[in-house]
Amino acid sequence: MHAPRTRVQRRPVHGVLLLDKPLGLSSNQALQKAKWLLRAEKAGHTGTLDPLASGLLPLCFGAATKFSQLQLDADKIYETTLRLGQRTSTGDAEGQVLESKPVQCTDAEVARVLQQFTGLQMQLPPMHSALKKDGRALYEYARAGEAVERTPRQITIYAIDLLDATLGGSAPSLRLRVRCSKGTYIRTLGEDIGAALGCGAHLSALRRSASAQFSVDTAWTLDALERLDEAQRLQALLPLDVLLQGHVDVTLDGDNAARFLSGMRRRGPWPDAARVAVYAQAPRALLGTAHVQGGELIPGRLLSPPEVSACSTADRAGAPNIESELVV
Repeated sequence: MHAPRTRVQRRPVHGVLLLDKPLGLSSNQALQKAKWLLRAEKAGHTGTLDPLASGLLPLCFGAATKFSQLQLDADKIYETTLRLGQRTSTGDAEGQVLESKPVQCTDAEVARVLQQFTGLQMQLPPMHSALKKDGRALYEYARAGEAVERTPRQITIYAIDLLDATLGGSAPSLRLRVRCSKGTYIRTLGEDIGAALGCGAHLSALRRSASAQFSVDTAWTLDALERLDEAQRLQALLPLDVLLQGHVDVTLDGDNAARFLSGMRRRGPWPDAARVAVYAQAPRALLGTAHVQGGELIPGRLLSPPEVSACSTADRAGAPNIESELVV
């Protein structure tokens, strides 16, 4: 008989965890593991990485999920290896080889083709992706042998750096670093580069090394997180406002903070700004986001009073109860 499973007592946890997702796990499996280790009630990830991809996966817990879209919209950096001379059914090493061709391109041709794929362009999402059509992920159609119509999407490839090139031998390949906008499919880019070189290609490795201002160099592996005690795991979380880099700071006094948190606009001497992070003055605590137009501070995504209290960035020793201060 199996021993009864221990029920985990969940709790409110707020913050951002930079996770180095391992190979073999889906983004959701990695999220659920981290959520279990932190005993968190609510969590979400900020952009899918395939099971055959590793690297940076920022996870948002509790109130941080309200700002996760900012990471979904962020630019990314990937390091990838293209296996030249083979085109597969999935665009990566998991699929069946559909076609093999000799690799006859030169270093100069590689450089020219890589330059060709930089800049603003339209890209057709691959069938083997999590993008949804009529409520189903495209990979579900692909596994059923169905092809559905897809709409090309506008992306930007800011730079493609050639890290290494092996154009001869039994496994010719290119190792690349790609800096790109949101919505870019690296497997599609790899297939397109292979087609342009005349030999075909598929991804044999993929790793996300950066997302917006975050780097995988400061991320936690699941194994390292598991070795920490409970208090240390909580200390691994970053505060919510790391997601608000580039926002203008506005600080409100107690009365204005309470009114803003209830959804009311506030008027003040602020210049127009599209992205604003709003804080309570004392104790210092993030209230949410807003924008300023014509001297009005217009609420965007707001925290609840309990979330404000839990996420206060101030030393709470002897501080007044911010929840009671923020009740209108």
